[in-house]
Amino acid sequence: MKPMTSAYQNEQSETLGRVFQMIRSLATDTKDRLLVQCDAYLRFRRDVDVFLSGSFSNICTRRCYENRRSACCSREGIITFFADMVINVLCSDGPDIDDLLSILAGKAKPGKCIYLGDDGCLWRIKPIVCQMFLCDRAKDQVFHENPSLEKDWKALETRRKQFTWPDKPTLFDDLERHFIDAGYTSPLMYMHNSPGLLRLKRKAGLA
Repeated sequence: MKPMTSAYQNEQSETLGRVFQMIRSLATDTKDRLLVQCDAYLRFRRDVDVFLSGSFSNICTRRCYENRRSACCSREGIITFFADMVINVLCSDGPDIDDLLSILAGKAKPGKCIYLGDDGCLWRIKPIVCQMFLCDRAKDQVFHENPSLEKDWKALETRRKQFTWPDKPTLFDDLERHFIDAGYTSPLMYMHNSPGLLRLKRKAGLA
């Protein structure tokens, strides 16, 4: 008997499956162009990984993940942008995506993000909202002990907006447009669906 899945799981599964199919059908040169388009963003993500690993990994792993206190990891419905899905598929192999689709088709575990496995997030390039989430308690402790790290973190938050904040042309908006032009739409296309982001784009003369 097929397990009962939530509306969130169905929405995520439909979008991920469709993105995977479309990217798999692309010509090699088209896929390569998309990867080149994402290159600066992937460098940014590597910089964030290095920063978090060196400054927050121990405290976040011990206090939140191992003790199951994380405000994100204890929720089923994390926010995923359409571009998060595209970038993750571009950087993953088939078995990685098959694993995510299999999880989405199963029964959700209470009090746990559907994408969370025994060793952490199962995404190859996890959603930007998760990547950039630091609780106030962790920030207060780390930045109090080393104030210069707060400046570094704010610089990373500014860099994030270059890819995700549509007051100017951004990667996340461009990736949505690429798939819209190919005839596909998704409720996860927040750059084209969110009233708040659309207002921001209109104010900047981009919509």
